[in-house]
Amino acid sequence: MKTNDSTFESLDQTADATAGGLARAAVGAAFELCRDKRFRRLAAIERSNQTEQDRIVNELVVASLVLIMLLLEAPDLRVAGDFQRYLAGLSKQVPRAFLDYLGTLGVETNALQDWEKLIAMRYEEYARDKHGVRAAAMQIESAGRGLDLEGLSRIQMLVPLQAVALGCHDHICRGDMEGRDDLFKLTLDSLSKFYVEMRVRVEGGTITPLTRMRAVLTEMLYRIKRGAQ
Repeated sequence: MKTNDSTFESLDQTADATAGGLARAAVGAAFELCRDKRFRRLAAIERSNQTEQDRIVNELVVASLVLIMLLLEAPDLRVAGDFQRYLAGLSKQVPRAFLDYLGTLGVETNALQDWEKLIAMRYEEYARDKHGVRAAAMQIESAGRGLDLEGLSRIQMLVPLQAVALGCHDHICRGDMEGRDDLFKLTLDSLSKFYVEMRVRVEGGTITPLTRMRAVLTEMLYRIKRGAQ
């Protein structure tokens, strides 16, 4: 079969291209936040040395990458069963696609290995943290007004975002989060916009239900944090 630039010979090629696009989208989202003047002030970017600045950028990039991976693996995605299995497999290709992208930019092998380790470490951490986030959210939701199917659905949908946002903020602050709520809100807002955009694309649906959920997300997260104290 003849092909051209817009036609792929196999599903594997399509998956590779999709994973590459998702990886570049994650990089774009991270750098958009890092260029935000308010974020730079709240994260003390200008007062930090180059090593610390790079560390913060790396955490933002990895947070977006892992958020995509957790989204693609989410059991509540509104897609057909076969496509859901395809997306779960695609999730595993995102880190390699990102590393390949860095390779095209001339990043050296040692640095690529460091990136690979960081992505794997944060993925394991944020995937593990999902369980605690879900349990806390369910406890708070049921204590407030009772837990119904709508509440369960909302919790399940937001768990990947909650876990990544909290973890990313913790790492940006090196664990010292006292008095840095504004930085958390800004990071959360950026990640939530990215999450909504990616989820809508994956599900091929409308943005309205997810947009409504963003309106209650910040309050929910603070209730979860208070409940865990």
